[in-house]
Amino acid sequence: MGSYPPLKSLPAFEASMRLKSFALAADELNVTPGAVGQQIRKLEDWLGAELFTRTVRQITPTADGLAYAARIAPALQQIRDASHQLRDQSNHVVRFVMPPSFAAKWFSKRMSRFLIAHPETSLHVGSSSIQLDFDHDQVDLAVRYFDGKDENLETVLLYQGQAAAFCAPSYRDRMGLNTPDDLVRATLLNDILHAWWEEWLGTFSGLSTSDIRGIKRVEIDQTSMAIEAAIHDQGVVLANPLLAEEDLAEGKLIHLFPDQVVNVSSGYYLVWPKSRDLRAPVKEFRDWLLAEAKNLAVS
Repeated sequence: MGSYPPLKSLPAFEASMRLKSFALAADELNVTPGAVGQQIRKLEDWLGAELFTRTVRQITPTADGLAYAARIAPALQQIRDASHQLRDQSNHVVRFVMPPSFAAKWFSKRMSRFLIAHPETSLHVGSSSIQLDFDHDQVDLAVRYFDGKDENLETVLLYQGQAAAFCAPSYRDRMGLNTPDDLVRATLLNDILHAWWEEWLGTFSGLSTSDIRGIKRVEIDQTSMAIEAAIHDQGVVLANPLLAEEDLAEGKLIHLFPDQVVNVSSGYYLVWPKSRDLRAPVKEFRDWLLAEAKNLAVS
């Protein structure tokens, strides 16, 4: 028996422990569940300890498995970080992920400014509403919509969350929307990811709780889709002004009640791991993005 455990078994063990499944670990590692199980068995044989309790379609970490995972996790992370840093030291690719609505409504029209200023840098841009894992997903920077609290991440606020009412000019005129109380006649486009109507109407209207509940609503599960519905005369949407700025400038939307805005606890934050030294191209992109956000705040 060598002085090292079977090294091929360690990624299989780490993934199985993290995902609580041999099948999911197999998908991540692009092997079969049987191959993962075989690697785990080799590691258990070498250690002389059972790492998982197996039942039908389920695995449960043992006390030894949990303790072993806690001990080796920092070392595996150091191996990943050192390997990625060496591999990427001359890499001019920046991998950036953000929420779909932020990508469509704010970032897309600004992206070319960075590429013109930094032609040597290649941007790999993605949008996802799923919170990515910096340790296992290939991403350098991300924008997240949350409260900014994560002890493992550097977080810089780009734009504070707000809820403001928007609709098409023709919709306002047709429905006679002059005060928040007039929304009782409207259709509320409810972005279910940011369900702010009760708070907003409770703050700014004189409507009763029963009146508020009785207003017609359309439930929509994507922010950009809710905004598009408002543009197309379908109702009134509550949205972050950041996401409506271009449509306001083009006259597609109007801000119904500019003085009546609710501040919410979440916001758009630029994030990256505290443990990671950012490469020069990533720093350039980070600084450019923060400058764009600062210019927006000033304007």
